[in-house]
Amino acid sequence: MSHPSPSGGLGIAPVQEERSSPYVPAKQLDSKYPLIDNDPHFTRVLRYARPSDYGWGAALTAAGPAVMLFWERMSPSYVGKGGFASIMRLTGAIAVGGGFLFYYQRSIQRFYGLTENRREIDLDMREMVDKVKKGEPLYGHSSLSEHMQGVAARNSRYSGLFLYAIPWFNFVNHPFHGVDTSKYYRQAERELAAEESGREGPTPA
Repeated sequence: MSHPSPSGGLGIAPVQEERSSPYVPAKQLDSKYPLIDNDPHFTRVLRYARPSDYGWGAALTAAGPAVMLFWERMSPSYVGKGGFASIMRLTGAIAVGGGFLFYYQRSIQRFYGLTENRREIDLDMREMVDKVKKGEPLYGHSSLSEHMQGVAARNSRYSGLFLYAIPWFNFVNHPFHGVDTSKYYRQAERELAAEESGREGPTPA
């Protein structure tokens, strides 16, 4: 997807990406809050997670073994220490996986605009504007072809809604994220204009 040309006079040129086929925007969910990204990269979801997400994930992880110990106390299995140790290891592994998915889902839902995401909107704007100023691609470089980037985007778009069924993550850098990226360039131009005015100082009387 080619980025729209930003308005303003500072001449920030968006990184152009040539496409051999027309870009068809994806459908957007009916969400209460603004969409940030309909297919965020795996590492981006982790970086934007809130402390409360870590807390809920840790609580769910601890709950699995705790419940198993409670059941063993209330209704002993009589499998012996060796047998119960294996049960606890399996329970712990499942709990870790479940806790991580719960933590991840809480974070990614804010990208979709399904839950309150004011903090994430600000983080996204700051990250993207900084990339614009550095002349970097907004969503990173990719060694994949245009076709394969599109395939990856279609396969993982909104996949966070189905983590309970199939844990599916986006590990591919691609430009298909369902948002108008011109807002990042406009904000970058405003900031650069303000910085330029600050360097020039007040106009002499």
